[in-house]
Amino acid sequence: MMLKDRKALFERDMDLEFMKEVHGIPGGDAIKRCIQCGTCSGTCPVSWAMDKSPRQIIAMVRAGMRDKVLTSNTIWTCASCYSCTVRCPQEIKITDVMYILKRLAMRAGQKKAKAAQVFSKTFTDLVRRYGRNQEAQLMTRYMLKTNPLGAIGFAGVGLNLFRTGRMPLGAKPIKDVQGLRRIIDRAQQLGGEG
Repeated sequence: MMLKDRKALFERDMDLEFMKEVHGIPGGDAIKRCIQCGTCSGTCPVSWAMDKSPRQIIAMVRAGMRDKVLTSNTIWTCASCYSCTVRCPQEIKITDVMYILKRLAMRAGQKKAKAAQVFSKTFTDLVRRYGRNQEAQLMTRYMLKTNPLGAIGFAGVGLNLFRTGRMPLGAKPIKDVQGLRRIIDRAQQLGGEG
């Protein structure tokens, strides 16, 4: 393939508006400083499960590859451990960039984003109700909303966890659940999604 043809293919996939969108979100413009050293990818404890490394995601954002970035499993696999952020020599808040990309994927209606939104909403509803997570209800509600038939395959795992006392069925609210509800309400008023 000739250089001219490769350039045309690259420009066809390039979305300059995507770069502007990411750069326009607080913290998003920091990726301009990325030197592609790979420290983030080498530090990431879950990079083995990602289809693209964090370094590749940043390069793809800078190349304007909206669809490839927003459909990547990397942004959803991120463990939010901040190891990459702590070790980045350019002080880029890579974990925060992953959150930016998750939000953009949600707004774009990506399939993985929809499942993540269901999980997040279910989790928030349970925390709002009890003041803590309730794993049995979380997984049951999540599976019924996203993959009801797939829930059957996880029934054995849930049963084993319950039998060994690692997943109780009941949950008692924390003492000041009303105070926590006020915090959640305030976060949502300030623009928190979920």
